[in-house]
Amino acid sequence: MKITKKKYGFFIKSSKYPYSFWSIFAATTPGATTIVVARLKWWHRKKNCMKKDLFSWYSPALNKDMPIVSYGQDGFALLLVPTAAADYLEYERFQLMDHIAPFIDSGKVRVFSIDSINNDSWLNNNIEPRYKAVRHQQWNDYVYNEVVPFIRTNTSANTPIITCGASFGALHSMNLFLKRPDLINGVIAMSGVYDLSEYTKGYFDDDVYFNSPWHYMNNLTDHVVLEEIRKSKHIHILTGSGNYEDPSASGKFAKILYDKGIWYELDIWGEEWPHDWNTWRAMLPHYLGSRF
Repeated sequence: MKITKKKYGFFIKSSKYPYSFWSIFAATTPGATTIVVARLKWWHRKKNCMKKDLFSWYSPALNKDMPIVSYGQDGFALLLVPTAAADYLEYERFQLMDHIAPFIDSGKVRVFSIDSINNDSWLNNNIEPRYKAVRHQQWNDYVYNEVVPFIRTNTSANTPIITCGASFGALHSMNLFLKRPDLINGVIAMSGVYDLSEYTKGYFDDDVYFNSPWHYMNNLTDHVVLEEIRKSKHIHILTGSGNYEDPSASGKFAKILYDKGIWYELDIWGEEWPHDWNTWRAMLPHYLGSRF
């Protein structure tokens, strides 16, 4: 596929805006999809440099434009999935990117962060539950058929991809890995509940079942899929025990994996760790530093 590029450059110097916006591209595939790419760099005050790239394309699976942001340029790929109703820049807004910057700057990891469509699916109270389930499945297709190839193109065919998310993003991250362990190499799930029916307000059908790790893993007998999952050395189930956390949900789900002969790491932190950003800002850098 040939892409033509038209370049527009501008540069801003300001103490108020510590960013150097160094190029914006409008890239058009003739007769096909329009892709808009914005590339940005910023310099931290301590002169640590992190490369940041913004991308967007029209998703055939979702029938809408979907943005994605990349941080860094080397290392394994960490695919971040937002929490409940958030977007692809959520982890940056809540300073998690600042806390894992040393691993990005050193080339250990390259982070890709995508949009969820929870507001179009399970959090959308204006549509029938059946269509929420359909929308969820379309988002899965977007990740597998568009995001994963995009990551491969921008890294390499052999670069490991690890999904990662907190809260509702933990369920999505775990589900993405378990359904396609041939594409996703592992998962870091923080403060998750792995029963999708917790979010469906009583609705249950095949699409809910097959996107609810708590349900389908109990009954999974496909030897080929199980062996693919068992190959992973990066199934990390993390949770605090403080306010609004549910460590029993992580423990019960880990028991399902244990009964299937699947390696995992269950790490339950203390009561001083609530279901909130200060917990996740501590968890993720700890695991990037000690397990990868």
